[in-house]
Amino acid sequence: MRHVAWARGLANHLLERQLPRRWEHSRGVGTRGEEIAPILGEDAELLAMSAWLHDIGYTPDLVDTGFHPIDGARYLRDVHGADELLCKLVAHHTCAAIEAGDRGLLDILEREFPMERPDLVEALTFCDMTTSPDGVQVKVEDRLAEIRSRYGPEHLVTGTIQKATPCIMSAVRTVRERLDSADVRLAFAG
Repeated sequence: MRHVAWARGLANHLLERQLPRRWEHSRGVGTRGEEIAPILGEDAELLAMSAWLHDIGYTPDLVDTGFHPIDGARYLRDVHGADELLCKLVAHHTCAAIEAGDRGLLDILEREFPMERPDLVEALTFCDMTTSPDGVQVKVEDRLAEIRSRYGPEHLVTGTIQKATPCIMSAVRTVRERLDSADVRLAFAG
């Protein structure tokens, strides 16, 4: 798990001081990514790394397009030479293609980071959408309501989250079923 330690350290370095609440969220998502390892087999480390790093694109110094999945994935690729699949997971987390379309960035997302391994994207979405902004495990419905409340009814993110809700709910349901089938018990199932 030495790569997970690198991902955790990088996320901490980029987020803790500049965006402490985003760091708390990322800590919770990263921890969740490590907890679901039993259903991921050889992909467990890669998923945990992506969970720790999924929101680094919010770091002000990394902002390029203004869309954190692309900005974070570009940073990992261009600065760290990170694994291609890791970059793709960060770029596609939590139904990112929907918001990329709303922002006019879908062509960039698909060209630079073509979707790969939807099963791992679902697992990352589960981790993200069952973790509050403060890093606490929550029900997906509560997380969706929190996002809508935080951004307000007229914001692009609120519209996108409405469109993405079926995708998000499907991902969370699928991962819960995999956890149940494997008899994996999480501290809080979300």
